[in-house]
Amino acid sequence: MSIFMVFRIALKALSRNKLRTALTMLGMIIGVAAVITMVALGTGAQTSIEAQIQQTGTNVIIVQAGNFTQGGVRQGQGNASTLTPDDASAVSRVDGVQYTAAGVNTRGQLVAGNQNWNTQVQGTDVDFPAIRAWQVASGNFFTPQDVQTAAKVCVIGTTVRDQLFGPDTDPTGQTIRISNSSAQGQTSYPFTIAGVMASKGQTGVGQDQDDVVFVPYTTVMKKMRGITFIQQITVSAAAANDVSATADRISTLLRVRHKIQPGDPDDFQVRTLEEMAAVRVQATQTMTALLASIAGVSLLVGGIGIMNIMLVSVTERTREIGLRMAIGARGRDVLLQFLVEAVVLSLLGGSVGILLGFGLSQGVTLWQGWPTTVSSNAVLIAFGFAAAIGVFFGFYPARKAAALDPIEALRFE
Repeated sequence: MSIFMVFRIALKALSRNKLRTALTMLGMIIGVAAVITMVALGTGAQTSIEAQIQQTGTNVIIVQAGNFTQGGVRQGQGNASTLTPDDASAVSRVDGVQYTAAGVNTRGQLVAGNQNWNTQVQGTDVDFPAIRAWQVASGNFFTPQDVQTAAKVCVIGTTVRDQLFGPDTDPTGQTIRISNSSAQGQTSYPFTIAGVMASKGQTGVGQDQDDVVFVPYTTVMKKMRGITFIQQITVSAAAANDVSATADRISTLLRVRHKIQPGDPDDFQVRTLEEMAAVRVQATQTMTALLASIAGVSLLVGGIGIMNIMLVSVTERTREIGLRMAIGARGRDVLLQFLVEAVVLSLLGGSVGILLGFGLSQGVTLWQGWPTTVSSNAVLIAFGFAAAIGVFFGFYPARKAAALDPIEALRFE
């Protein structure tokens, strides 16, 4: 019997009871659609993480001051006073380092006219925009001379601009006052706005990157906080494939500068964005695998449904099987016939499930704003599983049909 004839008979047999065929396929449809949707959510999340890395900057390495303990109370990373501007200068000369920016932060109350706004005041250096791949929308970033003299100049984010001056306004050249509390008490200084950064948007955890004021780190150190140390050094490696090696060289340099003995813990922390992203990607992959596994149970249920219906079909068509075998059909012809019917059920259900999975993925993106990406691998795997389930769960009913005795089958009522 030709394969074309086998498929023709299979489609005709399945069309005899359309409702039962549709209900049998439903389990496969739901299973495939669920798997594709879950994988699409996971892949979209990974793509979003990669986009955030690109948005954060190029080949970024973060050197952060270590923990500071006072009276048995551990203040956490970034509070130690062991990281200095001289360390930042030394790091800039490490092989593989392209840009460096010392950093020290505080919070301040900003006042412009009759408007005020509380935000983060980030002290940094002139290379910061190059490290973060962050353009200045209007005006200019501050200069090395501003850093050297601890000038009272600032560059504001668009959120700060909107709150103090209104949207689509260029406040370059205007003056704002920044007040903050420090060891020196409550202080307030006038700052001249040198420029406005381009909009950067939110991070993956919902933090508004545009709600910030950038000033020379020396200004924060000497005038706003009255300290002699810095909190972090932001570094950009010259080559993407040299980020980890550059981070190791920075660690080695700082251990030597801080006179840390072998075996003693670091009083600083060096992290690359790739390391931080890898943790998030791994967590996302684990969650995606878990959700896909749960969704895969639907495929198993759908396969059991196919086996059940095929067994019922064998019982209903016992006389038909006996008649075919009596006029010359071989056992393998009957086996192939019922196996093809099971595979057709699975593949039809899988095809509809793939379309439904695409639709659900797009629906999640439109309704909830969650990123989704339907990969070709997910489609191929889901379709392949559908075919495999059809073969696996269809083989036993098909084999049972092929093993029927023609005479007994013809006697069956």
